[in-house]
Amino acid sequence: MTETDAPQDRRLLRRQMLADDVYEAIKTMLMDHVIRPGARITIDGLAREFQVSSTPVREALARLESEGLADKEPLKGYRATPLLTLEEFDDLYRFRLLLEPWAARRAAELIDDTGRERLRSELATAVEPTSVDYAGYKSLTAHDNRFHSLVASLSGSEQVRLAFQRTHCHLHIFRLHYERDIGPEVLVEHRQIVEAIASGDPTRAEAAMTHHVDNSMCQRLRKIYDTP
Repeated sequence: MTETDAPQDRRLLRRQMLADDVYEAIKTMLMDHVIRPGARITIDGLAREFQVSSTPVREALARLESEGLADKEPLKGYRATPLLTLEEFDDLYRFRLLLEPWAARRAAELIDDTGRERLRSELATAVEPTSVDYAGYKSLTAHDNRFHSLVASLSGSEQVRLAFQRTHCHLHIFRLHYERDIGPEVLVEHRQIVEAIASGDPTRAEAAMTHHVDNSMCQRLRKIYDTP
């Protein structure tokens, strides 16, 4: 590296850090409904609020669009995406119940020492929520995504892993509702899935994942739609 390369590298790093900070700030506003579902997102307004140029705001919104949290309207700019409708919610969980129990079964059939270590290492990163908002749930949300993506990856099917990742279901589910009590329950179920896959028991792994996804749908989240 030359002397002139170093300052340039530092500038690129600062720019990346700034872009990431703006992305996380807007994402938090969307997840906590500070920016209401369906509301217009003003690039200039956010740039003024964060005291940055419009460039990192635009970059952040492009990333959020890819995650399904923002919609770009031609000639109008961005809006926050609406929350999942009941029909969309049910469709998402029907998809998960088709995909993820199969992935867990297949992962148990293929599991080796490396896979067991990856599962246990990921489980060790899980932290229970500290507050009933995105800040409190951010770590659990990230773990939830990594965990389910890892199980899909261990199934040996890249198409299954990509199909799961494209749903960004962890973001849309946690955006619907935060509840302090669900963290411990989710992590208990994750441990049960890990134990079943690590033991190489396909039937138990499939059942554990089915139980987990079904609980998330029926016991923890679908009741939101029944609340007036």
